[in-house]
Amino acid sequence: MTTLVRGRGGRRRTPLASLSLLSLPLLAVLLAGCGIRSTQVPTDFGPAPSRVPCALSGQDITTQSSRGIPVQVFLICSGQLVTVDRSVRIPDGTAEGVRRVLVAQGLLDELAETPSTPEQQAGYTTDVRGGMTVSGPRPKDPEDALRLSTPPQDLTSAALAQIICTFSDSAAARDDGSVILGGPDATPLRRYECPTDVRANPTTKSPPSTPISGA
Repeated sequence: MTTLVRGRGGRRRTPLASLSLLSLPLLAVLLAGCGIRSTQVPTDFGPAPSRVPCALSGQDITTQSSRGIPVQVFLICSGQLVTVDRSVRIPDGTAEGVRRVLVAQGLLDELAETPSTPEQQAGYTTDVRGGMTVSGPRPKDPEDALRLSTPPQDLTSAALAQIICTFSDSAAARDDGSVILGGPDATPLRRYECPTDVRANPTTKSPPSTPISGA
């Protein structure tokens, strides 16, 4: 039985239960008029990335190195230079001067190779183009000089950074880690270095260099 509430003077008021029921439709109309609608939290964010950028699994790394001298080359990933494992083959008993050139050529060839499928999926690229060769010093050049078949100044900033930084961490470098590099014929030689800022921004910062006097 519904209880009626009487006010002063005996006037009968609307039952409380009925008042609550009548207010619900009115509240719904007001909310709809204010543009408030029910929403759902979106759950489709697209496919998850296939792998973390610049990260290779142990299996991927193993497949990139074959028999030979283990080396590292610098590829481009996320706008910076990142090392990957490679190997170069050098015949036993090779003289030091010849060995330096063979190591440099092997590194150059590895830089020019298209990154493997796992490396591409991880975001690795290279700016070094194939067909480039490296030779030893010409007469009057320092004995640790290297000469590319393409003048260094004709390379992109990223390609030159890849080459210099790769050479500087190898047997192709001088004892202090610098690289004496020039182009074919009588192209002037320069001593190049690979500082941290070049490794971090190879596309905008070229390796610093100084001319080699008398070369």
